[in-house]
Amino acid sequence: MSVLRSMDKLPDLNRATVLLVSTEDALLQQLAESMLKDDCASELRVHLANSLPLPSNVNRPRIDLIVFVINLHSKYSLQKVEEFLQHVDSSFFLGKVCFLVTGAGRESHCSVHQNTVIKLAHTYRSPLLFCDLQSECLILTSTDHRPCL
Repeated sequence: MSVLRSMDKLPDLNRATVLLVSTEDALLQQLAESMLKDDCASELRVHLANSLPLPSNVNRPRIDLIVFVINLHSKYSLQKVEEFLQHVDSSFFLGKVCFLVTGAGRESHCSVHQNTVIKLAHTYRSPLLFCDLQSECLILTSTDHRPCL
């Protein structure tokens, strides 16, 4: 098991690999399916991980983006993401990591305050997106709560 490094492998032409990291399997599967639904000119690969570090595997593809998924309804979700971040090389935080926060639509049920994850994203200088997966359409907002285009 090792630290994820952004430059371990050379990039593939017209191919991107996204690593979704969360403790919730169903949520990861739902996100992966929605990402792969759209056609695009390039090939998109989505890998799912319940924890970091990943097992050492020479055949693992280059990871172009890591998306840490945090559920505002679970303090455990936030704690685990904070632990996982220790297994990511600092070079990934130069535009290759983002935080996706779910459960923002039902604020009364939140165990984690939105300011906590805003501070986390600010600390790692990484983008933060809020979404509500309970509705039929995926609503993404940036840290200043403006809809993303």
